[in-house]
Amino acid sequence: MKATTLDKIARAVQERPEQLLKAREKGGKVVGYFCSYMPEEIIYALGLIPVRLGRGGSDDLVELGGRYIGKGTCVFLRESVGLFAEGKEPFSQTCDLVAVATSCVQMFRLAEVINHFFKVPTLVLGVPRNFYLPQGRVYFQKEVENLTRQLEEFAGTKLDAAALKESVALYRSIRQILLKIYDFQAADSAPISWREVFDVVHAGFYLDRADYYRLLQELLSELTVMSAALQHAAGDERPRILLSGTNIPPGDTKLINLIEEAGGRIVGDDLCSGLRFISGLTVQDCSLAGVADAYLDKIPCATLPYLPSLETDRRLENLSRLIDHYRPDGMIYHTLRFCDAFTFKAAETKRFINDKISFMEIHTEYADSDIEAIRTRIDAFIEVLEGRRRAKISKAATA
Repeated sequence: MKATTLDKIARAVQERPEQLLKAREKGGKVVGYFCSYMPEEIIYALGLIPVRLGRGGSDDLVELGGRYIGKGTCVFLRESVGLFAEGKEPFSQTCDLVAVATSCVQMFRLAEVINHFFKVPTLVLGVPRNFYLPQGRVYFQKEVENLTRQLEEFAGTKLDAAALKESVALYRSIRQILLKIYDFQAADSAPISWREVFDVVHAGFYLDRADYYRLLQELLSELTVMSAALQHAAGDERPRILLSGTNIPPGDTKLINLIEEAGGRIVGDDLCSGLRFISGLTVQDCSLAGVADAYLDKIPCATLPYLPSLETDRRLENLSRLIDHYRPDGMIYHTLRFCDAFTFKAAETKRFINDKISFMEIHTEYADSDIEAIRTRIDAFIEVLEGRRRAKISKAATA
């Protein structure tokens, strides 16, 4: 049984491009942005329309984007450029401005290319490499202040303190509901799947945030009723998978499909396009400095240096919490070709995770040429996890 609100959310996403066009006709301005370090609360508080950009999974768009940006750039960024070059994807085409946060150093080049070749105005928000030092914090606060000044000029209005407070409260409420929905999908007898929750998170990239919040409230109420009805149902015995690594944007379903086809069940993630986008981020002070601090203090991306040693790395600490909370049998750590930061962090992640659960690294891109090779590896990994689950159940039964 599928939650009916999921269909409402899917329809709302389909209808959103037309809504954006009508809003622009009435003087509204759309700000597309890249990276979860972009403080969306500020964009929304200024009366601008935020849309998170980027898709994946199309090797043709990667090839097209490669004509404008270096072939050594990760495939996600090349496809992002390809979207602007092709000119068909509705969300990138409705942007009046593109804002780019540079947690990944390749993002600088993305902003330059979009501005130079496609004549879309761009803003850059610098993210410090030394984010754990006082100097890094001051730098990011200044960057957020500068971004806000430029957005104010673009919007033709000044940031109102009351509007910022309302925006912060709305985004906090959205994140809180999404975290509750994430918990529903991880239950032994779940009324919603991880893939469905992942799509719900992505819907929030596009929808009007107030409308999105109302839909999330409706979905949460529906899942609460469905979960109660499943209280005594048989649990899902598929091996539980925690998904980690490089960003998996809308449209990139290759790895997800292969895990599910092999009989695995994803129950959690630490992706910047998923759970890490909504968790560990709380604005304590409704000021520009307070918003900047909240984004700098959130669970860090693997593109940033660890803080300042592995023993105090908050990314790894978060993985440990996720393992305790979602009870996975294994982790699949996935990196895209030329995503060097995540690739370099794979070894240390494996050393940290192997003491807790089984670990497998997958290195891939958006082309289909490696599907069968990856399928073979995932099938074998899931088979091992299934064997261990059966042995654990058998041991418990005979104890």
